[in-house]
Amino acid sequence: MKSINSVVTLDRVDGIAILRLDSPPVNALGLALREGILAGIAAALDGGARAIVLICEGRTFCAGADIAEFGKPLVAPLLPEDQAAIEASPVPVIAAIHGTALGGGLELALACHYRLAVPSASLGLPEVSLGLLPGAGGTQRLPRIVGVARALDMMTSGKPVSATTARELGIVDALAREGHLLDDAIAFARKVEGASAPLPRVRDRKVADTPEEAAAAIARLRQQQPRLFQGFKAPGHICEAVAASTLNDFEAGIAEELRLFQDLLASDESAAQIHAFFSERAVSKVPGLGKEVAARPVKATGVIGAGTMGTGITLALLAAGFTVTLVDRDAEALRRAAARVEKTVLDQVAKGRLNEDAAKAQLARLTLAESVESLADADLVIEAVFERMALKQQVFRELDAVVRPGAILATNTSFLDVDAIAAVTSRPGDVIGLHFFAPANIMRLLEIVRGKAVHGDVLATAIWLARKLGKLGVVSGVCDGFIANRLMARRGEAADALMLAGASPDQIDRVMTDHGFPMGPYRMMDLVGLDVVGWDRENSAGRTVQEILCEAGHWGQKTGSGYYEHASGTPVVSSATLAAIDTVRAREGISPRPIGDDEILSGLLDVIVNEGAKLVEEGIVYRAADIDMALIAGYGWPVYRGGPMFWGDAVGLSGIVERLKARIAQGQPITLSPLLERMAAKGQRFVRA
Repeated sequence: MKSINSVVTLDRVDGIAILRLDSPPVNALGLALREGILAGIAAALDGGARAIVLICEGRTFCAGADIAEFGKPLVAPLLPEDQAAIEASPVPVIAAIHGTALGGGLELALACHYRLAVPSASLGLPEVSLGLLPGAGGTQRLPRIVGVARALDMMTSGKPVSATTARELGIVDALAREGHLLDDAIAFARKVEGASAPLPRVRDRKVADTPEEAAAAIARLRQQQPRLFQGFKAPGHICEAVAASTLNDFEAGIAEELRLFQDLLASDESAAQIHAFFSERAVSKVPGLGKEVAARPVKATGVIGAGTMGTGITLALLAAGFTVTLVDRDAEALRRAAARVEKTVLDQVAKGRLNEDAAKAQLARLTLAESVESLADADLVIEAVFERMALKQQVFRELDAVVRPGAILATNTSFLDVDAIAAVTSRPGDVIGLHFFAPANIMRLLEIVRGKAVHGDVLATAIWLARKLGKLGVVSGVCDGFIANRLMARRGEAADALMLAGASPDQIDRVMTDHGFPMGPYRMMDLVGLDVVGWDRENSAGRTVQEILCEAGHWGQKTGSGYYEHASGTPVVSSATLAAIDTVRAREGISPRPIGDDEILSGLLDVIVNEGAKLVEEGIVYRAADIDMALIAGYGWPVYRGGPMFWGDAVGLSGIVERLKARIAQGQPITLSPLLERMAAKGQRFVRA
């Protein structure tokens, strides 16, 4: 075996050259690998190889570009040079694929003369998730194999296909046996070596679709999936690049692909999505919590509270494979919760998302109980009762007396002091906040609230649990509302102020949806329920528009009206809302004025950036990017905007400070973050280099 460089070796078996790529953890196509492939192909040919097998060590084939090179000048050789050397080879080059062949990895394989894969492998071009398109010939080679419509689907969705599907589509030439990839690749190489016909190159094929058929396929895609293109630039560019492939001039198509790729690479949308990509991987990195801190084993779990949130948490735990004991003193509430769990699981079966055996297994792991004593042997207990401090403290006193030592006790509070809850137990280090967002079995954000006494292995367990549940676990310190709710409360206050000043609820909501949010603050309030979002029923006195509506029973969609009337199917601002606005304006002496969309946008978002700066300053978050991920995962902040702190950097912190100071001078109850003011004065940024 010959070492080509630090990550590539060359071996020979009866005239077949075996080029092994070994760059852990995922064989990303960094400089060393690109150099090794190029030199390895040359060395194999110089040695008289009759065929070359390209195979990867470790758990996967090449899983894409090296993210360490993102944002840095690229150094030759680039991937197209490797591809050119492969395509120019006078002997067949076979890609032997296991694990995943994604992005540049699949583009590398598409340049090989043949592709072999084990059935468990998957192949895809996910660049759209970074606001990019495949930039190494993927938009030109893939349509030549699968046609325009399927290529568009794979690239605009970013979803990989199984090796079996890839074989059916012609992306893969043959399937290998699991565990025998190299043997089967060598056998395949022997079959194709020395063939008299010219070696097959994907680039030499013609796309089956005409330009007119491609245009029709693109039009259908835009009609059927309009949300793919709302705010996102990459899907449209992918369509343009794929359309260029139908002209059947490969080099011209490559040139168009490169032009479109470079345009995306320089775009704010791609910068935002790349920021989100890196930030998502950083949120689980807790300073001072090294790999030596192991998570505690968790198998048996308990949930206290059979309401909507407790039921959602139960569903999430069951789906992740845990056993769950759901506890509530109200037997009828338990019955309703069990029925909701069963219906949700069976609905998954009906939709083809879950097989019947898996559904039965999930339901079999659920136990109902009316007493916390049933949780004595649980590894993790999550409390999900009403947001009342006295009630939660009483629950934790009971749990402390019953649950075994070493078990983790978690509260699902959305704003209460986790330290005050932990303090009533004899084991505050074992208490942590796990703030699920409703519906808990669907929403991706899980805020992990670290109290001042929490043990490191408890925090590590919470981070592990988030991954196990398929959620984004963002760690927060203890404060009112933690990260997402604290920031969005400021947006709600700003929206109410703008509404009283003259903006209508539907105008405010439209500005937010135009910016890319799934819905605005008032539509969201109507969806969730005005009575459960910030209404203090016991102390309500008709002081605000929300209080007036709640006192009159206008609680949103569930009552048919809230800020909007919902009876007609198309929500319109309700007469009750307009009357309530007039009442509050008259009481506070406010004369309404016309308010433009730009004032609404900055009015709602500037305060979020300001509050985010306070979170950084107070040490509530480890890094500003954690705020961005919490808002993207928890409140649907458009990923192509990068989150509030990224957005603040993009529009300019100095402008935000100037606008906030002007509002403060007008008497608005805003406290400017000293950190934000200092950073703006120095021209610094929160997350952008």
